[in-house]
Amino acid sequence: MTDYIELFKSYLYDEKKSSNNTVESYNRDVSQFAAYCASENINDLALCDNKFITGYIDYLSVLRKSEATKSRITASLRCFYRFLTVREFIEVNPLDGVKVKKAERKLPEVLDSNEIVLLLSQPDGSDYKSIRDKAMLELLYATGIKVSELIELSVSDVNLQIGIVHLHNGKKERIVPLYPGAVKSVAEYMVNVRPAIILKSSEDKLFTNMSGQPMSRQGFWKIVKYYADAAGIKKHITPHTLRHSFAAHLLENGAKLSDIKEMLGHADLSSTQIYVQMMKDKYTSAYLQFHPLAR
Repeated sequence: MTDYIELFKSYLYDEKKSSNNTVESYNRDVSQFAAYCASENINDLALCDNKFITGYIDYLSVLRKSEATKSRITASLRCFYRFLTVREFIEVNPLDGVKVKKAERKLPEVLDSNEIVLLLSQPDGSDYKSIRDKAMLELLYATGIKVSELIELSVSDVNLQIGIVHLHNGKKERIVPLYPGAVKSVAEYMVNVRPAIILKSSEDKLFTNMSGQPMSRQGFWKIVKYYADAAGIKKHITPHTLRHSFAAHLLENGAKLSDIKEMLGHADLSSTQIYVQMMKDKYTSAYLQFHPLAR
């Protein structure tokens, strides 16, 4: 099964042009399934029939995995077995007909406009680190990009003269505008800070840590948490909160859902629909609270 998993990874990278995070997630799910198969003395993929797959999903319930986790793992296995059948390594896809209870989709946490202003004002620009941090926070909220995209940005991906960021992942490309405040913050970082902290002039990454090494997702998560605490924001904030806030604020101020979809890089409009539900819930709550005849 190890050989099949390696071929599957190559397929995701080379043909599907999947991101590193997607490949890692699929690989983790499929590898854990392979370990379960080995524990059940199953070494032949052809023996993993529909009943065996259902048994594995039941086993995940015993492990107290959430419905969302089970749904994700099932999707990973479905993709894996679809690959195996298309390549004719096996004849029948054992995932056909397997259904998992749909996880209840929770609405994401967002910051309101006042909280955003408060968060972005925390890095005071008094030293190299705070100038860099402000540039990263401003760019993240300005574009709604994922933290993985942020830390992978190259210098050439940012055009401050016309105020855009160019995102590209394989064949998928998109351009997102930058508001003037973000342009100013990123420009100050690129001119006054970046040359002083990078280790080599040939370094292509836009952002690094203060030692000149590549910025990690965990490192940036700590930056966001630090400034959220400094701002006294009590909500549970992650870097993705800024992405959600970006989308929610655009929609609230009249942007088209289709335009937001393109800026977020969503493959399907259904992924963007969650922000519509957020707005509906927000206004319904306000209506019930403040309309004199609604109480």
